[in-house]
Amino acid sequence: MTPLLEIEGLHVAVDGTEILRGVDLALDEGQLHALMGPNGSGKSTLASTLLGNPAYEITSGTVRFRGEDVTAWPPDVRAKAGMFLAFQYPEEIHGVSVIQFLRQAVSARVGEDRSVLEVRLSMLEWMKRLDMDPTFGERHLNEGFSGGEKKRNEILQMAMLDPELAVLDETDSGLDIDALQIVARGVQAVREERPALGVLLVTHYTRILELLRPDVVHVLVEGRIVEHGGPALAERLEVEGYEPWRT
Repeated sequence: MTPLLEIEGLHVAVDGTEILRGVDLALDEGQLHALMGPNGSGKSTLASTLLGNPAYEITSGTVRFRGEDVTAWPPDVRAKAGMFLAFQYPEEIHGVSVIQFLRQAVSARVGEDRSVLEVRLSMLEWMKRLDMDPTFGERHLNEGFSGGEKKRNEILQMAMLDPELAVLDETDSGLDIDALQIVARGVQAVREERPALGVLLVTHYTRILELLRPDVVHVLVEGRIVEHGGPALAERLEVEGYEPWRT
């Protein structure tokens, strides 16, 4: 079976400095993989590269989505094809309401205009499931939102856009336990509704993995994936840290 996402020999540089030094990873439909590693290991670099951020230069290697080489695809083409990135630090966009943004994004994803009413009804349904105040739909995107509200808004976007692959870049960072549980329940609700969805969850911490049990855990250290395993690997990291894998 062709993997949903396949990364082979990926080398990535930022401003001439190599960050990723040969990453190999394969993720199948319906799987949730956790990517763990210390600060500076290249986790967010990999997430941004997968969605085509032009600041990250692929110097060698290949990214395939559903068997198709997407290495050179721009971000909008990847998004329309079904690749989604939840940002570690979601940006504020003044003058654009959440519902305006979602209508434009959903219309672009499906290739035809969606009415405000159609988008609003779907948005309100998912907001309820994510424990979000429905008035947030009229507020400017992420403007004045707390950290937890921004992260829930990212999961709202994931639910509305119906991607085939979701890359969640440290969606759990900065969240208290209550907000973390809400976000984790939201991710799980989307997965239950769309069982073919593949998720690459980038995280520092094991606490979200207690709520979202991964199929595979990857350890990224100094730009390379140095270990693969099941949930027990995350538990080992909690005890030992990353020192055993440092060169």
